[in-house]
Amino acid sequence: MEKLTEYLSNFSDYIVYGTLSLEKSGLFASALQYFISTFILISLLVVLVTYVMGMITSYLPMDKIRVYLERNKKSGIGNILASILGAITPFCSCSSIPLFVGMMQARIPLSIALSFLITSPLVNEIAIVLFWVSYGWKVTLIYILSGIILGIIGGIVLDKMGMSQHVAEWLKQLKPAKSNTTTDTRSIAQRFPEIHKEALSTLKKLIPYIFIGIGIGSFIHGYVPQSFFETYISASNPLAVPIAVIIGIPLYIDAVGVLPVVETLVDKGVPLGTAIAFMMGSIGLSLPEALLLKKVMQKKLIIAFFSVIGIGMIISGYLFNLMF
Repeated sequence: MEKLTEYLSNFSDYIVYGTLSLEKSGLFASALQYFISTFILISLLVVLVTYVMGMITSYLPMDKIRVYLERNKKSGIGNILASILGAITPFCSCSSIPLFVGMMQARIPLSIALSFLITSPLVNEIAIVLFWVSYGWKVTLIYILSGIILGIIGGIVLDKMGMSQHVAEWLKQLKPAKSNTTTDTRSIAQRFPEIHKEALSTLKKLIPYIFIGIGIGSFIHGYVPQSFFETYISASNPLAVPIAVIIGIPLYIDAVGVLPVVETLVDKGVPLGTAIAFMMGSIGLSLPEALLLKKVMQKKLIIAFFSVIGIGMIISGYLFNLMF
């Protein structure tokens, strides 16, 4: 991976400083060089991981998992399983909602369905690989566990607050879905056209976010001075973590697209936990998600959802800063 990164850095140097003949001291040249090398690297990793995860998820017995969740309605095991399911399924905050509706239709308790809805956008397989490349397995493992734990605790806390009655009325009236537990015996070769189609669909959705995320990261890398971060979200500011979460909420950037921004923030001296809190806010509590949640939740539940999860993200950010 280091050799690939070095090769791409040299390639982007050739494009920016050789072919385009831009000055090395220029801010635009620095931002463009960062954009080219980062965009190619992340795109290559995204393509690879998308196909690998497509093959893995093709073999996941989703209906059997749903049935098992139904059998564990009254135990914390259901929350744990739902949160893990959210971690291994490649959905953003908005595309997780149809599965959330399916769980509600299957009469799975709100507590368990929320555990899935919370963890699903926070822990993304492609983002995990990129996270690993940038920060190593220890930071990645702790991030995965924090996303899963946040989903488990968040679902249970919201249930204890009596939020189950505040789902949309039409959800309460849905007829239970019929379970299909038949086993898919197709070979990987037979599944591949479907996997390929799904992978291309996923890539088409991700590329714009990658482009936007790396664009933002490149702008910060080239143009935003170090003093800005030292003033507002440095380690010396005790409110830096909640500020980072609040700043992240209006931005709807996929987990893959936001990672270049996180990396740039860390390079500029922002503590890792603060940068991760920003990441969590932007991918797990976005405004577009709130608009979609209005279709499946009443206002009181949406407010409670954002409040509980936002507090959990802030706590996670502080803990990451203490550990790293």
